[in-house]
Amino acid sequence: MTQDEALTILKTGKNVFLTGEPGSGKTHTVNRFVGWLREHGVEPAVTASTGIAATHIAGHTIHSWTGIGVRQELTKYDLNRITSNKRVVNRVNSAHTLIIDEISMLSARTFALAEAACRAIRGGSIPFGGLQIVLVGDFFQLPPIVAREEEDTTEENIFGAGIAETQSLFAFNSPLWRALKLNVCYLSEQYRQDDKVFLEILSAIRSGTVSTKHRKLLETRLTQNGVDGITQFFPHNIDVDHVNNAKLLKLPGEARVFNMESHGPKQIVDRLKRGCLSPETLTLKIGAKVMFTKNDISRHRFVNGTLGTVSGFSKENGSPIAKTNTGHTIIAESMEWSIEDGGRVLARISQIPLRLAWAITIHKSQGMSLDAAHMDLSDAFEYGQGYVAISRVRTLAGLSFSGWNDRALEVHPEIAAKDAEFRDVSHAVQDDFANISVIELEKRQRDFIRFCGGSVEPIKTKKRADGDFVTRNKKAPRWERTFELMREGKTIDEAASLQDKKSDTIIDHIEELLALGKLSCSNVSHLLKGKENIIAEIHDAFEKIGIERLKPIYDNFNGRFSYGVIRLAKLFFKNNDVI
Repeated sequence: MTQDEALTILKTGKNVFLTGEPGSGKTHTVNRFVGWLREHGVEPAVTASTGIAATHIAGHTIHSWTGIGVRQELTKYDLNRITSNKRVVNRVNSAHTLIIDEISMLSARTFALAEAACRAIRGGSIPFGGLQIVLVGDFFQLPPIVAREEEDTTEENIFGAGIAETQSLFAFNSPLWRALKLNVCYLSEQYRQDDKVFLEILSAIRSGTVSTKHRKLLETRLTQNGVDGITQFFPHNIDVDHVNNAKLLKLPGEARVFNMESHGPKQIVDRLKRGCLSPETLTLKIGAKVMFTKNDISRHRFVNGTLGTVSGFSKENGSPIAKTNTGHTIIAESMEWSIEDGGRVLARISQIPLRLAWAITIHKSQGMSLDAAHMDLSDAFEYGQGYVAISRVRTLAGLSFSGWNDRALEVHPEIAAKDAEFRDVSHAVQDDFANISVIELEKRQRDFIRFCGGSVEPIKTKKRADGDFVTRNKKAPRWERTFELMREGKTIDEAASLQDKKSDTIIDHIEELLALGKLSCSNVSHLLKGKENIIAEIHDAFEKIGIERLKPIYDNFNGRFSYGVIRLAKLFFKNNDVI
């Protein structure tokens, strides 16, 4: 099935399992669907099975979005607590489409718990309370990370009234999977690899038919010494840290340290930090091998996985300068990772989008596309680990090994048979929709948008610098444009000029945004540039005189500072950490 065909099905509001080989465009297709929904005024709930995957999509983990957390079961008391949580209840009730990325890493048990929480909140007997469910992933990749006692055990079936046996970790063996009546969309196009011999090897690993011929081809890529300048993959963190730290220490010159900044509730911020591929403390030197950890959506200069070397540091702001392996020079300035809910940012972290890249774990390589990688799979211990690592690379020529064990070329034995079933169902779905007229499909899409409370006609949107869309219509809040401009680093005067408003009005907007929690002082700290001493002086006056009335402060300075500057200082009072 093509991406366009899958997108057409998604737009009708059907429950969908979107799958396909690595590089087939699953993430791209989902992003197109999300963009389409937002164009029509519908905000989807975007979640993932792991923290790393969630940071890639600026979403929640499914565990936090549904309120189930790390629970392994849900008692009546647990469900009462979840249904009493106003934040969880509001977001689940206001959603119409729930996207769960990396479904392969979500266990059948957690999948059922998430459904039970949604149904308890929304009511009724329909799975997930009637939400459109979009599951995304490839079961040939890493399986769920769960306690081993979940395997081959009998568990209470949260979905439905009875008791059922779960004989597998995988979500597709849950009774819930069948109850959702998912339309399987198996993407058949390939955008990462165009090396036919390499694709044949990958297909053989997927189907469990690795032959002597395939092994001999892989053996041509064996080298014990690695390849200088090429990222190494290891199954374990300890090997990655050892290589990166040792390589950095050997480099001459001064080390530069970049610390992560954060805003939001500690629990959410900590979740973002765990999922972010850039470290909380990033130490670099000239000559350090680095990898970009985020997609540059606005300027398309790099993607998650672009490799390079630190060639210097910017004289203007000290940001590292990376020369990519393709010869481009990029100033790597700080970027944001965030968790959003209904278009509102709940928490964000900012860091230079780089990490040391002499070595990386296989787990953290998911989603990357690399020109070359060297890997030691001698200690591969999980089904799919070798396949994930090998499929990150675009060509056989870009691949090198120091070794592998038998497990490295194996996928879970349960998956191959299920994959054939997925392909068959996808072909049937493709045929069914091919028989529906374009007029009827467009009608179904309009009906779905109306059901979601959206606008049949596209709403004008503006794409922010971080790649998110801000919907703009007649009912937009009065501060919306100011919110965008502050996120873009505009000054108060610039924001006033662009909107044909007074500076005092812009400060009104900022005060409202701060009160609503949509902006934090750290988000608008650029407004203080060049005024640090003035603000500190006014703050001293606030301490002595108070902040209830501004006129005494104005009089205290004999009119030396305008009311606008005093109001600006008031915004940051008791927030001296941003000055």
